[in-house]
Amino acid sequence: MKDLVRSNWHHAVLVCRKCTKKLDGGFGPDGKERLGKALRKHLALAKGRKAAAGIIEVNCLGICPKGAVTVVNGADSREWLLVRPGADLDALADTLGLDVKEHR
Repeated sequence: MKDLVRSNWHHAVLVCRKCTKKLDGGFGPDGKERLGKALRKHLALAKGRKAAAGIIEVNCLGICPKGAVTVVNGADSREWLLVRPGADLDALADTLGLDVKEHR
């Protein structure tokens, strides 16, 4: 491979866009944000490849749970999470291994 693009990501998390759209929010301090955006804000992550971790909304992951969002940790892709609205974002970040403060 000739071309290479680097990032500062120590983790990559995939969040199902279709699940998020079905819930129409449900996360964050006021319960009105999408999971990906709420998690980014909660961890004070920048967008793009210069952030400490990547939280990416992807097309349907094929699980389609009722009342939850499917989340995949790129480092541990054998176990997928179903995150319900109002979930504790600290606990979710811990489960995903997103201790990005140590990588800043």
